[in-house]
Amino acid sequence: MDIYFKITANYPYFVAMVLFCIGIYAILSQANLMKKIIGINIMVNAIFLLLISSGNIRGGIAPLQEVGLSTEQLYVNPLPAALVLTGIVVSLSVTAFALSIVVKINEYYGTIEVNEILEIRSSQ
Repeated sequence: MDIYFKITANYPYFVAMVLFCIGIYAILSQANLMKKIIGINIMVNAIFLLLISSGNIRGGIAPLQEVGLSTEQLYVNPLPAALVLTGIVVSLSVTAFALSIVVKINEYYGTIEVNEILEIRSSQ
């Protein structure tokens, strides 16, 4: 019973771990380059979830000063959210670059399967 309580109390970390494992599995098991890019994006989103959940405090409020609030109130850390916003921009640009490379590979080799590309390269 104790393990179930720990999992439910820390479910964002558990979900992030599961998503990261799914992404690693997709990268290592698939020969299709598009599926590898999708696996990388799943891993990146797992990291974003981990960062956002690490900045959360149960019972905390937004870090805005309002008139009449005590200074002893718990505030949620805004830094992980700022880091995630920066990470989203970077991951979007890296994904766009990777997709453009996959398009060029498809134009050159006629396929995006890694095994077929390796066979074509070895026969040249």
